[in-house]
Amino acid sequence: MKTRADFLNAQKAGVRRSLPGLGLEVCASPSRAERPGTVRVGFTASRKVGGAVERNRAKRRLRAAASAILPLYARERHDYVLVARTATLTRPFTALEEDLRTAIAAAHAGLDRRKDRPQDRRSEKTQRIAGANKETGHG
Repeated sequence: MKTRADFLNAQKAGVRRSLPGLGLEVCASPSRAERPGTVRVGFTASRKVGGAVERNRAKRRLRAAASAILPLYARERHDYVLVARTATLTRPFTALEEDLRTAIAAAHAGLDRRKDRPQDRRSEKTQRIAGANKETGHG
């Protein structure tokens, strides 16, 4: 993932999970970017993490963890954004990998729950009122 629009889409339409070593945002890839067997990954680190050297080091550590974990656990046609935290720099690498594994499992569970939810969560009475208002031109 390279464009700001892709990162914003993951933030807006996706599921977010935070752990001590990293943050993770996951969403289905937009239809224009969907290709069978592909997973898109992006990395970001804000200035809260530190200066340029620290941010680059944090992103390198996230890339290394992602290259070890994502081939095993990622879902195809999904976007993953890994967000560096200050702890990303000091956390032991095995703990960072475990954080990523846990975040992926939790994010996938959240995506599955989201799919199972009915689209319109309003009560039947509210839906009837909204339908009647639409027919009469009120509201």
